[in-house]
Amino acid sequence: MYIKVKVHADEKKDQIIKKTPDTFEVWVKAPASQGRANSAVIKLLAKTLGVEAKLFKLIKGATSPSKIFEIRE
Repeated sequence: MYIKVKVHADEKKDQIIKKTPDTFEVWVKAPASQGRANSAVIKLLAKTLGVEAKLFKLIKGATSPSKIFEIRE
């Protein structure tokens, strides 16, 4: 399963909004440096979706605010 995510890094609080069944907009406190925001996004998505964080794989957008993740099963 693939999901699209629009990330806002270095924000005041962590927040997630589900736009469509496979599209999310995510705000994280972590800065967008050294992959910290990507890790924070994975943890927040995993908690929200009830899936283990280790099942997420970043497919596209490692340095971009628009990302595509694969959730492996």
